[in-house]
Amino acid sequence: MAIRNIRIDGDDILRKKCRPVEEMTPKIQELIDDMLETMYEADGVGLAAPQVGILKRLVVIDIGEGPLVLINPEIIEKSGEQTGMEGCLSLPGKAAEITRPNHVVCKALNEDMEEITVEGEELLARAICHELDHLEGILYKDLAKNGLLDVEAPDEEE
Repeated sequence: MAIRNIRIDGDDILRKKCRPVEEMTPKIQELIDDMLETMYEADGVGLAAPQVGILKRLVVIDIGEGPLVLINPEIIEKSGEQTGMEGCLSLPGKAAEITRPNHVVCKALNEDMEEITVEGEELLARAICHELDHLEGILYKDLAKNGLLDVEAPDEEE
């Protein structure tokens, strides 16, 4: 496993649509492992393949309940509404208030290429929506009604 470079806002790859994953290969499994390691190293709760320079429909998420791997994910249901602060590993030091569905149902494939359904509320719903936006070339700042805010990095000694 390896830590991959996270692409930063301004990199053209973040604005491109991703292609479906056709089959599980050793290269795709390595990408999944690297994405998880990269996400954890960066203290993120989600990471999409284009954020590490790969135009594949693949995201990893962990909101503290264990890793979730979603291949070719698609939201099939949305309901409710939540508004809250959101950040992104590709926009370091920034945050914005974003409104998203409070509940989503997502259909995807797991690492065994078996179809799964994931139901998420609150933070998980937000993370799923945020990461799936990346697969369409959408950044959360595109949805920010009040623009981006600067946020200070946590003190390293804390």
